[in-house]
Amino acid sequence: MHDRVPHVTRFAPSPNGHLHLGHALSAIVAHDLARQSGGRFLLRIEDIDGPRSRPELADEFRRDLEWLGLEWDEVPAQSTRLANYAAAAEALKARGLIYPCTCTRKEIEEAGAMEGSDPGASAGASGLIYPGTCKRQPPDPSRPAAWRLDATKAMAETGPLIWEDALAGSQAVDLSGLGDVVLVRKDLPASYHLAVTLDDAADGVTLVTRGADLFAASHVHRTLQALLGLPVPRWHHHPLLLDTDGEKLAKRRGSPALAERRAAGEDGRMLAEQLRLQHLSLGT
Repeated sequence: MHDRVPHVTRFAPSPNGHLHLGHALSAIVAHDLARQSGGRFLLRIEDIDGPRSRPELADEFRRDLEWLGLEWDEVPAQSTRLANYAAAAEALKARGLIYPCTCTRKEIEEAGAMEGSDPGASAGASGLIYPGTCKRQPPDPSRPAAWRLDATKAMAETGPLIWEDALAGSQAVDLSGLGDVVLVRKDLPASYHLAVTLDDAADGVTLVTRGADLFAASHVHRTLQALLGLPVPRWHHHPLLLDTDGEKLAKRRGSPALAERRAAGEDGRMLAEQLRLQHLSLGT
């Protein structure tokens, strides 16, 4: 149950692949929660994924959302916000809260990393808790470096923190199952964690809606909000749509694209209603 305060929500797709039904559900949930509260639904294009970002897909996304019957206000894309990411990273560096890491995935595996989760990591990079190799000994400065959050220092500085999920209730921040997550990638100006936290604050988002697979990421984002003095929204992590194998829908597994359904003449508004009913059946 949501209160009647107008919500500002957002849908923030990356133009590195076509939207599928899972994206449609996330957009519909964010759209409807904003509209039902008399608030605003924002579209933000997360286009800093290097050569994988394809500008033409952003236009496709807009056509997909229109086909579903959604209305939105568009805010500046991530590619216009690089200075904001850099400034936040420099502030965290100056306080000793992030450190450089040159480790490759293979090196992390060989160092005996524990199985864990880094929600928001790039595809293929999640599932391991970083063992802190580069925190214990300075890395080779000639190698490309990412910058990781020192979780122990961060938690000591913030003290106990709470964040609120509309469905799961009050959550105490716990970074122990995530390790020292990457905030600035070797190949990109910011990781998902840093960029989305800064963007949501800049856009005035008050209710962060996303799939339940990113639930743990909110522990990181709440920590960053405390460290950087950012406003704290509420969260709404909705259940995921699954395929016939019980796996979540994903671009990399070739889940059917909304654009293909649209081109085939399917009724987008009817599809949106079916997704709303399916969402209700999941108890949300």
